[in-house]
Amino acid sequence: MSLNKSERRQRIKFRIRKIVSGTAARPRLSVFRSNKEIYAQIIDDVNGVTLLAVSSRDKAIVKGTNIETAAAVGKLIAEKAIEAGIDTISFDRGGYLYHGRVKSLAEGARAAGLKF
Repeated sequence: MSLNKSERRQRIKFRIRKIVSGTAARPRLSVFRSNKEIYAQIIDDVNGVTLLAVSSRDKAIVKGTNIETAAAVGKLIAEKAIEAGIDTISFDRGGYLYHGRVKSLAEGARAAGLKF
């Protein structure tokens, strides 16, 4: 039985989510990337609440290359999280490889002060 790309990513995502979970003290930073955009959410899984959300579609994000835009999204979500009193998170790469845009978003968030 062969898996297509989305089924394979779904399996990887479930495998990651068995381990990575967000709490009120240490929420989860979830990443989703489409072909054009990248989205990041900070989620408290215990209460089932999205605390913050930022995407590359926001007006505050200056468009550039995909890597630069992802770094800007990471920086913006980190700034909003620190304002909300969140400084430590667990990173959920959402079944994507830690490479390219996902890595850039994570490094942008770390550079802005988030710890994970």
